[in-house]
Amino acid sequence: MLKSERSGPYLLVWEFHVRPRRESEFETIYGPNGQWEQFFMKADGFIRTELNRDFNNPRRYLTLDYWTSKDAYEKFHEQHRAEYKAIDHRCEGLTERETPRGAFLSLKPETLNLKSKA
Repeated sequence: MLKSERSGPYLLVWEFHVRPRRESEFETIYGPNGQWEQFFMKADGFIRTELNRDFNNPRRYLTLDYWTSKDAYEKFHEQHRAEYKAIDHRCEGLTERETPRGAFLSLKPETLNLKSKA
C-alpha cells in the first residue's frame, strides 16, 4: 500500500435500505448533527458525514464519512469500538440491510477543505 493511501483524505461509503415508515427516524440519527455525526466528532481526524437519499427509491440511502486518513479512522474505531457497537445495535431496527460499499482515497483534497501537502 502506498503511503498516500493511508494518509490521504479517506472516504467510507455505506448503503442502507430503511424499513417502511422509519425514514424520518433514520434521517435524524444518520443525518447532519445526528447521533452518528456527534459520535464521530469526538475524533481528531473526522471531517464530516453526508446522508444521501436515492431519487428513485426513497428508502435507499448512502452515507459518506470523510476522514483525514485511514489511520485516523482506524485509530478512532479501535479506541471507541464498544460505543460504536452500542450505537450500531440501537440502530439495527431502522434498516432492512446495510452494506459497506467501499473505502476510497479522495484525489481532490481541496474539496474536503484540507490543505494539500504537495
